[in-house]
Amino acid sequence: MIAIVEKDACIGCGACISICPEIFEMDEDGLAATNKDQVPENLEESAQEAAESCPTEAIIIS
Repeated sequence: MIAIVEKDACIGCGACISICPEIFEMDEDGLAATNKDQVPENLEESAQEAAESCPTEAIIIS
């Protein structure tokens, strides 16, 4: 599983980071970014929750 943040849609609210800081972080522009290429199996549920909580649907989980 991978997580991708669409920078054009991200508003930098930080919801994803609050839910899954092991995968998401803020970049130098104040927008969310992923800090791993692959989401470890033990974090898949948390990463999915972060994506579902994103107010602009900027996170894609595949």
